[in-house]
Amino acid sequence: MKQPFCGWHCWLSASLWCFFGSLQGMFVTRNSRPNIVLLMADDLGVGDLCCYGNNSVSTPNIDRLASEGVRLTQHLAAASMCTPSRAAFLTGRYPVRSGMASSSNLNRDVVWLGGSGGLPPNETTFAKLLQHRGYRTGLIGKWHQGLSCASRDDHCYHPLNHGFDYFYGMPFELLSDCQAFRTPELHRWVRVRLWVSTVVLGLIPLLLLVPTCARWFLVPWPVILAFALLALLFFVCWFSSYGFTRRWNCVLMRNHEIVQQPVRLERLASHMLKEALAFIDRYKRGPFLLFISFLHVHTPLVTKEKFVGHSKFGLYGDNVEEMDWMVGKVLEALDRERLANHTLVYFTSDNGGRLEAQDRSGQLGGWNGRYRGGRGMAGWEGGIRVPGIFRWPTVLEAGKVIDEPTSLMDIFPTLSYIGGGIPPLGRVIDGRNLMPLLEGRVSRSEHEFLFHYCGVSLHTARWYQKDCATVWKVHFVTPKFSPEGAGACYGSGVCPCSGDVTYHDPPLLFDISRDPSESRPLNPDNEALFDAVVKKVEAAVRRHRGTLTPVPQQLSVFNALWKPWLQPCCGSFPFCGCDRADDIVSAAW
Repeated sequence: MKQPFCGWHCWLSASLWCFFGSLQGMFVTRNSRPNIVLLMADDLGVGDLCCYGNNSVSTPNIDRLASEGVRLTQHLAAASMCTPSRAAFLTGRYPVRSGMASSSNLNRDVVWLGGSGGLPPNETTFAKLLQHRGYRTGLIGKWHQGLSCASRDDHCYHPLNHGFDYFYGMPFELLSDCQAFRTPELHRWVRVRLWVSTVVLGLIPLLLLVPTCARWFLVPWPVILAFALLALLFFVCWFSSYGFTRRWNCVLMRNHEIVQQPVRLERLASHMLKEALAFIDRYKRGPFLLFISFLHVHTPLVTKEKFVGHSKFGLYGDNVEEMDWMVGKVLEALDRERLANHTLVYFTSDNGGRLEAQDRSGQLGGWNGRYRGGRGMAGWEGGIRVPGIFRWPTVLEAGKVIDEPTSLMDIFPTLSYIGGGIPPLGRVIDGRNLMPLLEGRVSRSEHEFLFHYCGVSLHTARWYQKDCATVWKVHFVTPKFSPEGAGACYGSGVCPCSGDVTYHDPPLLFDISRDPSESRPLNPDNEALFDAVVKKVEAAVRRHRGTLTPVPQQLSVFNALWKPWLQPCCGSFPFCGCDRADDIVSAAW
């Protein structure tokens, strides 16, 4: 009688083991280390997504993330330009702490791959923390944090020196310069002045020939030749960099190897998607961190033909929809491998939409909804308020909306907490762990004050008065729009941080809780707390500045200069060029 019971018992145990074993990847515990997929768009406006109120583009896959996860409505970039914002995102620190903030209006981003500035190797990124905890880490897409320090191949700022095991993408960023015969984007007005100066210098030796030819008086030939040589040297000096921007900056790399120079834009998105899906497949047994840093939706808005004309917002909207489709393919891969419940997915943008991006066909930049300003405007909400969506099934409540101040800098401590990383000791971390807020264990953000820099200049500060859920915003400096009243700096292409700006004394004060569009400035006559709020914020600014320590300025004028000996080159410099990329397009296309 015992033998049948034993057999039944063994059969039941085996069946239960098989059943629960088949659910591996379907249900996870909170204490297990998830896979992490970070999705970051380039210059996407907070109003460009359906889940944030847009009705001119279709973004069903990003909307799906929002409906299945948590959507943040007051998510803020630490800077309104790509390089400093991404530096803060990677390190959890204001970019001024790492030297990734510029004192120059001209070079607020890394502007040359052949420059000598970048994210310092002694900075700790979330990728480095998770790499030390056994995560396989990959970056697909845009880097824009510098490349080399002292020689062409030292790659001291390369992603692989900042915690990533694998890199495939552009170490710089996508520009209109990367597409042949497009209007230059990099330092456009500087180039115009350089051309004018070259023409003027070139005319001098010709004008000096006039007196000789007219037999008025004789100008020595050495003088004429000296001015001609000066004009030639001046032209060579600047044209050797700006004249070859596409070849110098538009480079595609796999790890440390250049695979295309200049990059071929028509297949770039398909290559990126293929690499992202391959990374998921390669490390699906996890844990892995995959950072997909989209080249979308930056000009020149290269878009697959099947998406052109789909949206109601022109080519820009079409590009947004293509990016959303790529997001959908990544989510499909997670579903197919039964990784969705065991993967934290996060979507955001590095800064607000660029209002000045226009051509004859219309707007080429994003829409920032009801928020004032855009990319490059440090204090105005439109330049720094970005989408923020977290999805982690079985851990985060689906469809939840949080209207608390949060920051891109919060990703560093949040991933450190989730992945079991140990933040560096003795270093100020400005971000806060978001998991208690996302999970509903607390109802208020840990941020009391947030500071909004334009380069190295602090333009604006935000105070979250938690006892009454009020967000005060104090502007000490604001840009001057051109033309006046236009809402952006169309004349210069990007608003300056210093010089042609407005200094406010007393500062401008807004209650973002009631006036998110910053259209009704407060003053002592209509706000009894005006003086108290301003004093409170000014005291916080003084305390914050007391925590800053001098560091080398990575975006200094010298570091920003193009240096031939640092220029990455596939081939023999200056004859750089190759195409080693895989030409097999993903079947998904």
